[in-house]
Amino acid sequence: MSARVPMSLIAGAFHAFVMDPGFSCLGAKGAVRQQRHSLAVYGALGGARSVVPLARDLADYASGVPEAIEHPTTFVAVFAGRVPATERAFERALWRLLQRLHEHESPDAGWDPTASADPDDPHFSFSFAGRAFFIVGMHPHSSRLARRFAWPALVFNPRAQFDRLRETGRYERLKARVREREIALQGSLNPSLGEFGERSEARQYSGRATEDDWRCPFHATRA
Repeated sequence: MSARVPMSLIAGAFHAFVMDPGFSCLGAKGAVRQQRHSLAVYGALGGARSVVPLARDLADYASGVPEAIEHPTTFVAVFAGRVPATERAFERALWRLLQRLHEHESPDAGWDPTASADPDDPHFSFSFAGRAFFIVGMHPHSSRLARRFAWPALVFNPRAQFDRLRETGRYERLKARVREREIALQGSLNPSLGEFGERSEARQYSGRATEDDWRCPFHATRA
């Protein structure tokens, strides 16, 4: 953790950011309100020194997530080092870190069988410690207000909780409410937003509106 930024200050800022009445993601609100989120602070996003502690913490978090998730839960990694200057710089740092995380992981660690390891596949999700995650990137320069947090951050949401919402018939209702709130907050939806199973979620991780010919720089070395 950065010695210059107290953990309590960052944790308090994240709580205030998510619990602001205008914040659009209801799942994140539920996780924070019910104290079902974990938050840890590291150095620079994409920096080599952040990989080992993040890998340890994320593996610990993943091991404690139940197979059947009944309540929203999330792991928040905040990076108190140098802030990427633009959306593209943030996007590059995000994928550099995810690539390093993947390469740091034990060769015996399997990819979550519910997700594809191919970032061009509509069923792709980043996997770590055998768990698939939908990742939400946040940073001060984001064009999306719901992602404009004071520090760079990656929010790791277990994919299983979205699968559970679909199984119970609650997913479409929640999605509609979140999209209504996003339009109320920003006036539009992110054009990179896609329907599950129709377009790879990799485009959504950074929050930047990606071009039609955008290619994800991540490459899985095993699946």
